[in-house]
Amino acid sequence: MSERETETPTELSMRMRLASHKSWASTTDRPARTAAARRASHHTRFLDKARELHPAATDEQITAVAESLRKAHYTELAMRSAKARRLKAAMRGTAAA
Repeated sequence: MSERETETPTELSMRMRLASHKSWASTTDRPARTAAARRASHHTRFLDKARELHPAATDEQITAVAESLRKAHYTELAMRSAKARRLKAAMRGTAAA
């Protein structure tokens, strides 16, 4: 059995943390390393959708529309979560959480 197979969760966490710190220490251009994640962020997605819906809007209007889109998105996620919990509780035969 290898050393990795016998390490505890704490040791695994420490090893992964060490690797992360070493990786970031050797990164010279941090913005370039994280650029793809920033491009794919939810915030950017909502701004892009707002601009698509309202191409002639001002930056202030785009920001307001993007905020509404963000709130709608998270409200929809909350509704789906509540429905899933309700269905799961019904399958177990208990009251919804």
